[in-house]
Amino acid sequence: MPGLLLLVLGLGVLLVWLGRRQRAAAGIPEGRILSQDVLGRAQPGETLYDAVLDLAGRPDYLVEIDGRLIPIEVKSGQAHAGPRRSHRLQLAAYCRLVDAVHARRPPYGILRYADRSFAIPYSAETDDELTAVLGAMRLVGGENLARSHDSPARCRGCSFRVACDQSLL
Repeated sequence: MPGLLLLVLGLGVLLVWLGRRQRAAAGIPEGRILSQDVLGRAQPGETLYDAVLDLAGRPDYLVEIDGRLIPIEVKSGQAHAGPRRSHRLQLAAYCRLVDAVHARRPPYGILRYADRSFAIPYSAETDDELTAVLGAMRLVGGENLARSHDSPARCRGCSFRVACDQSLL
């Protein structure tokens, strides 16, 4: 009986170690994961909504770290020269949504690329930039905008590909 108990205890320690290792490899910091919206999840995280900006979305992860809610956006590609502006603004939108829904302004969000992660501060200036970009997008929202690239790989990963009349695939 003591041998069985040691075996179960050892298996438990191994599973905890493997879970922490997998989490670290995915770039998810220590903290309580409140929601996940990643492929393979049977139940996606809640959709967050900001009525002021009429904006909705779900970060890939929402993690509580030391009482702060931190959105994490995971990108499959390499970071190359650093975070793209569009990725930073997407993360800023998630920060804004977290603040609107939970009344807890994140001090930063995390962009996780295949090769590294970036903690992106969520400042008043970032929020102003997000608001300005959303306003500009709404001004041209009714116009038929041309595709902004010639990359089949980008088209392949686009969620609008099936309805796009400019798809490269």
